[in-house]
Amino acid sequence: MKAILVHSVGGPEVLQYQETELVEPGPLEVVVRNHAIGVNFTDIYSRSGIFPPGSLPFIPGKEAAGEVVALGSAVAGFAVGDRVAFVETPGAYAELSVVPAHFLVHLPDSIAYDTAAACLLKGLTAQYLVRRTFKVEAGHIVLMHAAAGGVGRIVAQWAKHLGATVIGTVGSEAKKAVAQRHGCDHVIDYQREDFVARVKEITAGQGCHVVYDSIGQATFPGSLDCLRPFGYFVSFGLASGKIPPFDIMLLLEKGSLFATWPGLTMYLKDRADVVAMSDELFSVILDGAVNIAPPRRLRLDEAADAHRRLEERSATDSLVLIP
Repeated sequence: MKAILVHSVGGPEVLQYQETELVEPGPLEVVVRNHAIGVNFTDIYSRSGIFPPGSLPFIPGKEAAGEVVALGSAVAGFAVGDRVAFVETPGAYAELSVVPAHFLVHLPDSIAYDTAAACLLKGLTAQYLVRRTFKVEAGHIVLMHAAAGGVGRIVAQWAKHLGATVIGTVGSEAKKAVAQRHGCDHVIDYQREDFVARVKEITAGQGCHVVYDSIGQATFPGSLDCLRPFGYFVSFGLASGKIPPFDIMLLLEKGSLFATWPGLTMYLKDRADVVAMSDELFSVILDGAVNIAPPRRLRLDEAADAHRRLEERSATDSLVLIP
């Protein structure tokens, strides 16, 4: 089969399109023929060595959508030909993937393969952010950094659907328009405006109940200054670099704040949660509460270009690779 392999960590140029062998599936694993593959910042973290790979070479990517072509001897609940999607499974940048049944979900007929690949990992991240890490309710004020990004657009729409007031930050006028179309009541261009001052103005000095921050270094500690007392700082990415070490007493000084870095893998530890979280995501999509825009499609052998677009933060569309 054809796949993208990384033989040494580094820039996008280390993504090599080549022939490789498919690993034999175990008793609780399923072979999926990928029709569309999601591209996410976590793929960049593993490719660059920020999240060190377990071994080299490796096939990057953690989500895709396709059809079941083979089953392990102990797999139940799936059949050859089923439309499926998966997350949290390294090795997605390939024509075929061996997937633990634990991380596999049935794909509703009305959700296209490329839509699923563009939103499952991002959507499950959004689900735990607004429904589990901090449970957004009507009347809450939410600050979403990178509101025009893949996760940001889903969080903003979902939080708005739950009755929250959503403030989004973006890095350009073009992205400002995207955020406004996807649930943000207020949008701040942090390249031109002081986002802390604008949040205080918008909230009449009260601050937000929660800040969702995938930017990292560039928005810290400003994000803390956007919170009201006992607010939640939820960090879940490092697009601008890691947040430097800080004195935990800073949380007291800023208003007895809560700070956390949640991870999708832990939320998907139990099979029941994989199913429940996915079902809730598919439900808000099918109900129209969350709109997933058609992703930009690139060939699998264009993976390096996809990574460059994502790292430059120039893409407003989600990206998927087509084998």
